[in-house]
Amino acid sequence: MSELKQRIISDMKTAMKAKDKDSLKAIRMILGAIKQKEVDERIEVDDTQVLAVIQKMVKQRKDSISQFKQAGRDDLVEVEEAELVIINHYMPAQLSDAEIATAVDKAIADSGASSMADMGKLMGILKLQLDGKADMGAVSALIRTKLS
Repeated sequence: MSELKQRIISDMKTAMKAKDKDSLKAIRMILGAIKQKEVDERIEVDDTQVLAVIQKMVKQRKDSISQFKQAGRDDLVEVEEAELVIINHYMPAQLSDAEIATAVDKAIADSGASSMADMGKLMGILKLQLDGKADMGAVSALIRTKLS
């Protein structure tokens, strides 16, 4: 069993003992999503796969928050933001904008990229380095700015 999954299970037990219903709900959603991946693919997930599940959940929450804000549903925004805080607890530390810019500059220099045609190659390189540590949408926008 992956270390990250064990940590999530341990946190669930702690939340149960503390009767922290909000944390418990979010942690159970995470474990449910992990279990779903294991059942669907008939595998035992590793840390990388658990992280991918958590990243997907973070993206879903961010999308929901923006849609609920547009609809004026502040009550649902609060719920989603509370879940997002708990889910983000299991994400690795995010890189600063300066660190991301440095990684992008290094990837451009190493690959010799000079135009938007090289965007896919750069994203492939940077995804391996930054996945889980940076918002890949922001990385993509930064690459577009530097290559245009």
